[in-house]
Amino acid sequence: MVRKLIAVSSSSNEGLNSIVDGRFGRCPYFTIVEVIDGDFKLKEVVQNPAMGAMGGAGMQAAQLVGNKGVNVVITGNVGPNAFTALSSIGIEIVTGAFGISVKQAVQDYLNGRLKPTDSATVQSHFGMGRGARGGGGFGAGMGRGMGRGMGRGRYW
Repeated sequence: MVRKLIAVSSSSNEGLNSIVDGRFGRCPYFTIVEVIDGDFKLKEVVQNPAMGAMGGAGMQAAQLVGNKGVNVVITGNVGPNAFTALSSIGIEIVTGAFGISVKQAVQDYLNGRLKPTDSATVQSHFGMGRGARGGGGFGAGMGRGMGRGMGRGRYW
């Protein structure tokens, strides 16, 4: 009997129907699939607490899937720190899954259409985002000026 546990970076908690998230460390969920002799089924969906981390999201996510006993990770991209962390604990890293369901990604992997990678596919901090949801804004900061309007305001 051949048994594997595969963690797929997922955009939602919809199990096998979830769409693969292109980011490993900052995906919202990991869908964990159990494969036995080529047949697979959903084992669990795990929320990724590293998604909003200020730094080290890939390493934290690698630790999470490693603690779950995962043998293979399927994702869109993987950064250098996550690649090193996953490789060091013996997890096979498969990249290139984009815009497809978790079910399709696992099938593609089992059929040899998705292959393991031997290096990181993006630079550090990929997928952190900027703007409304990603932080990094420049607030005007006009409050707490003792009522005199003496703050530096927006352009300092």
